[in-house]
Amino acid sequence: MYSLTMGGTVADKMKTIAVYSDYKSPYAFLAKDFVYELEDQCEVEVEWLLYTLDIPSYLGSARVDERGEIVESARNAHQWRRVRCSYMDCRRQARKRGLVILGTRKIWDSSIAAIGMLWAKRQSQSQLRAYHDQVFERFWRRELDIEDPDAIAAMLNEVDANTSGFRNYLAGEGRREHDDICRAAESVGVFGVPSFLMDGELFWGREHLFDIRERLPRRPRTSKGSLQEPPS
Repeated sequence: MYSLTMGGTVADKMKTIAVYSDYKSPYAFLAKDFVYELEDQCEVEVEWLLYTLDIPSYLGSARVDERGEIVESARNAHQWRRVRCSYMDCRRQARKRGLVILGTRKIWDSSIAAIGMLWAKRQSQSQLRAYHDQVFERFWRRELDIEDPDAIAAMLNEVDANTSGFRNYLAGEGRREHDDICRAAESVGVFGVPSFLMDGELFWGREHLFDIRERLPRRPRTSKGSLQEPPS
């Protein structure tokens, strides 16, 4: 069973933040670069973890065609209003930062991409970040099928990750690790992304990165940084 204490195991004197993310969440996409800044500019260790959302359980499910017309729906009117408003909010913030967020045409299973993240994480911090950047950006431009193992393996190759053994990992150990992390996340209260766990305290939403930052000492010779998006 995967266990988590204050976000993970790191050097005794360094605070740790566990960051729970999911590639199919536009909110997680918008939080990503702010987490990088937090890690670069503060005395903190970031542990990237997955939490694969079960969107149909709370927002229903739907599928649209290339023209955006609904071809299948299991959502009520309230759920549709919530989804549409959420995308409007995310696109407003994305435009400020030159990011593209195109609405998805179906509810994706992001677990394969999440297992790819665990694989990249085993290799190096730079490869983990490169994988994060490419998967998030291409998925939200509708340029990446995150349910396709071949596409995920190709993405790992692109960021210079060693993919020898990845297919076996995806089918076996990686899937078990994915499931254990999700269960452990729920045991500490995680229900959505992005979520952050520090000192046993859980925060949901990127706006809380501002509060978290105030609790952390700055790294030497760094400024306050550029976390400029106002809390929502």
